[in-house]
Amino acid sequence: MHSAVFLIEFGAIILGLGLLGRVAGRLQFSPIPLYLLAGLAFGTGGLLPLGASEEFVAIGAEIGVILLLLMLGLEYTASDLVSNLKTQYPAGLVDFTLNALPGAAAALLMGWGPVAAVVLAGVTWISSSGVIAKVMGDLGRLGNRETPVILSILVLEDLAMAVYLPIVTALLAGVSLAAGSATLAIALGVAGAVLFVAVRYGRLISRFVSSDDPEKLLLVVLGLTLLVAGIAQQLQVSAAVGAFLVGIALSGEVAEGTHTLLSPLRDLFAAVFFVFFGLHTDPASIPPVLLPALALAVVTALTKIATGYWAAKRAGVGVKGRWRAGGTLVARGEFSIVIAGLAVTAGIEPALGPLATAYVLILVVIGPLTARYTEPVVAWITKRHSRDEQRSAAKQSPAERREAVPDQDPAGRA
Repeated sequence: MHSAVFLIEFGAIILGLGLLGRVAGRLQFSPIPLYLLAGLAFGTGGLLPLGASEEFVAIGAEIGVILLLLMLGLEYTASDLVSNLKTQYPAGLVDFTLNALPGAAAALLMGWGPVAAVVLAGVTWISSSGVIAKVMGDLGRLGNRETPVILSILVLEDLAMAVYLPIVTALLAGVSLAAGSATLAIALGVAGAVLFVAVRYGRLISRFVSSDDPEKLLLVVLGLTLLVAGIAQQLQVSAAVGAFLVGIALSGEVAEGTHTLLSPLRDLFAAVFFVFFGLHTDPASIPPVLLPALALAVVTALTKIATGYWAAKRAGVGVKGRWRAGGTLVARGEFSIVIAGLAVTAGIEPALGPLATAYVLILVVIGPLTARYTEPVVAWITKRHSRDEQRSAAKQSPAERREAVPDQDPAGRA
């Protein structure tokens, strides 16, 4: 009987996610907010709380995080990461300063303490690579001049996760300063070693994993990823970081083949992860944090726009491209939820999960809109301001116009 109830519940979840994904596709926006809302509906305090399948959903959610980071690692080669780190690190520092500090400040102002501040800083810092990539593709901007700038910032954020997640994991575990330092040292050492091996011996690793049989390739890569993720978690480095490093180590045809094979699995378990996060958030806890979440969303949307504008200006992109770059970076999504999920599991601050849920729901919906409309809106405001100045000048008397023009010397210099 228990088995039958489990199959019914889990089957209903998967079917529901598929239908929600179709709705999101018709409306041409990310399905993440719908998945979160589904979790809220069937979780604690929701319309119909789950029972039999909740434990399996928890395991599926953990696999979802691992596959998200693995697929992210497959997008980059180690040489790409090293090159971006050398040339674009100023943009990464500006990104961190403008977008992580508001989250940390908000947590401290609400009296949540330093650990929650570090977590919320990550929630507001990291943009959603998945949502942004889809938006750029939908808008036909993949060939634009600002696109490399956007991708560079996303790469630096993803690389920073390899350092940030072990720090958060150690803080949430409540380990001592010495143990936390050791954990961070291990994480940095492992990340550095993997990058070195991937740069020097990436082809050999890929050749070892490679197989013409899709079934064997899938089993080897998935098994290797779960094994490394488990070892990383045992060392308190973070399973997600382990999966990310496996993705970086694979390159060439193996990376392309693995991406094709694992994309459906990634989408399935990632959807389960968002539902799982929603399951552990009581809908009644969201209204009290809605105003702080909205204020934080507005502030960090503006700081992301400023980040993209500055980085694009530094790269020599035109004014329109700068505004497009800034508007495109606004969306938050999977990584914000991954970071908040760690804190929810650790039970650090009860209101952190609801705040992160509301925050992501707001920005994952607003993000595609800012990507599309930031540049035209700024152009309209600038044009209107210019017209107002011209009208004001036209209404001035000849004497007022002469006063507005600075005196000039005989050579014609002001």
